[in-house]
Amino acid sequence: MNRLILKYGYPITFVILAILAWVVYRIFSAGGSGVIGFVVLAAVVWGVGTVVFLYLWPTFAYSAYKRAILQHGPGGPIPVNTLYATPNRVSAGASNASLLATGVDDLLYVGGWLDLANGPLVLHVPEMAGRYYSVQFTDPSDGTDFAYVGTRTTGTAAGEYLISGPSWKGTVPQGMAQITSPNKSVLVIGRVFVESDSDLPTAYGLAKQIRLTPLSH
Repeated sequence: MNRLILKYGYPITFVILAILAWVVYRIFSAGGSGVIGFVVLAAVVWGVGTVVFLYLWPTFAYSAYKRAILQHGPGGPIPVNTLYATPNRVSAGASNASLLATGVDDLLYVGGWLDLANGPLVLHVPEMAGRYYSVQFTDPSDGTDFAYVGTRTTGTAAGEYLISGPSWKGTVPQGMAQITSPNKSVLVIGRVFVESDSDLPTAYGLAKQIRLTPLSH
């Protein structure tokens, strides 16, 4: 949906402005009665609508994204608190790539939706041996990416990371780094670099090892 807004935002805005201009023209053609009131009303509606759109769009967009992940997924429904690794590289323009692909076709994508209401989760990442990868954590309430695990932030060594909600007050197990989410719901998107077609099985094997388990396990 964000792609649609980025792609068609200007045409949609132009159409709306054209309709408003046509209405103003018709009012002037009829003698101009009520044109000032119409312009004021249009300005108020435009301003309020813009504020409401900017405030509510992240919630609306990510709610739809959540339903798409949990009910359909790129290869079938992805249960909550579970990560799914795509087995093949896909173009961001492909119909089966709309959920996870973000514009680069030399990556395998990993994705899922977290619900931390019942306690923290542990993210396990394998030894990547210098390979580029990243795991992005997004707050769906406002679209903010609040944490990353990966080559550029934590390195490529194997590790475990405790993903906790905003109200969790427990003890972080030794050897784990804590990532505190500002929201109990979290969108996770991971990426693993694929060097070539012959490298695909190795990259996919590593992507599948990026997984989640409850802290109690």
